[in-house]
Amino acid sequence: MTEAGPAPVACRSCGASDLENILSLGRTPLANALLTEEQLSAPEETFPLDLAFCARCTLVQITETVPPEKLFREYFYLSSFSDTMLRHAEEIVSRLVAERGLGAESLVVEVASNDGYLLQYYARAGVPVLGVEPAENIARIARDERGIPTLCEFFGDELAGRLAAEGRQADVIHANNVLAHVADLNGVVRGFARLLKPGGVAVIEVPYVAEMVERCEFDTIYHEHLCYFSLTALERLFARHGLSVVDVERLSIHGGTLRIFVGKGEGDGGRGRSPAVSRLLEEERAWGVGDIDFYRGFGARVEGLRADLTALLARLKAEGRRVAVYGASAKGSTLLNYFRLGRETLDFVVDRSTVKQGYYTPGTHLGIHPPTRLLEEMPDYVLLLTWNFADEILEQQAEYRRRGGRFIIPVPEVRVV
Repeated sequence: MTEAGPAPVACRSCGASDLENILSLGRTPLANALLTEEQLSAPEETFPLDLAFCARCTLVQITETVPPEKLFREYFYLSSFSDTMLRHAEEIVSRLVAERGLGAESLVVEVASNDGYLLQYYARAGVPVLGVEPAENIARIARDERGIPTLCEFFGDELAGRLAAEGRQADVIHANNVLAHVADLNGVVRGFARLLKPGGVAVIEVPYVAEMVERCEFDTIYHEHLCYFSLTALERLFARHGLSVVDVERLSIHGGTLRIFVGKGEGDGGRGRSPAVSRLLEEERAWGVGDIDFYRGFGARVEGLRADLTALLARLKAEGRRVAVYGASAKGSTLLNYFRLGRETLDFVVDRSTVKQGYYTPGTHLGIHPPTRLLEEMPDYVLLLTWNFADEILEQQAEYRRRGGRFIIPVPEVRVV
């Protein structure tokens, strides 16, 4: 583990300047900066990837801010390629339509709406929708292929004010796995407050920092993910802008997720605050959400995981085994680059996303192919970097496994299935 770099001048949430360093993953390329064959010989831009902790508000955050235009204007992740994500989206939409009586007079807005994977279910139910998606290539897919009205813009206080002035306030705002991506946390949350109707609700999902630390999910750290949230940190952030966390759920998706429901003032349209909020805040105090010692052991566990996985792969290579990779994911980029795993150990990558196929992985330069390549070449093992969708992928690859192929799942501990 390399020496941690300098912490940022101020916490992204509360502005405190006395941040403490937790872990450094060195300098890495941008996780989703896939390469064409022509780009393989050119130098790649890299950035420090250091993790820090704010004792004042408990927010865990990386110290480097890469300009969002560089990260998000063209993007390679399409949520619709995951059956798990589609089921997850459909379930919450059906629930909210029923619970909140949404209909033709309502409006649902999704921030970072991707390819319309979630809003399509509201549209099918006759509920007006609006997507906000900064990636031009993905906003185009949402509009042209799914008919989802989509603004190709970054969400914030200014855009929210403009929409509110046009009379487009939201009964429901969705923000799935986006809050961690924004440098101006306070500007985005102010935007939620401005865009939300009285009695409306913002439904926000973020990876849970407790799961990241306890399950050694270090590969969720990359430059797009600026922040790693506890409920404690979220409650303090939203309270600063007159918003209240009125309910919380813990979900297993993405290796551990918090889904929070946020309303204006003390309650969500008179519904009041769920006891689940108080319970989880108390749990966090018990495990040490505000104590740097909880986070300091994280780095040592990451090093142990690196030793285990690289030793296994070295043994397989020495035995003449072929190892491929499943998942040209952002988390996979972090793992491959920090563990220094490339062409000398791994043969190729497969990914279900057609927009990634034909490109090469950043830093490690592995070619990305369709999953059919596994049956065509039958490597002995496949390193599963999208471990958060393990059940779905193992089911999809039943024939590969039936023929004797095996998967290596690296997180939270190395295992072969």
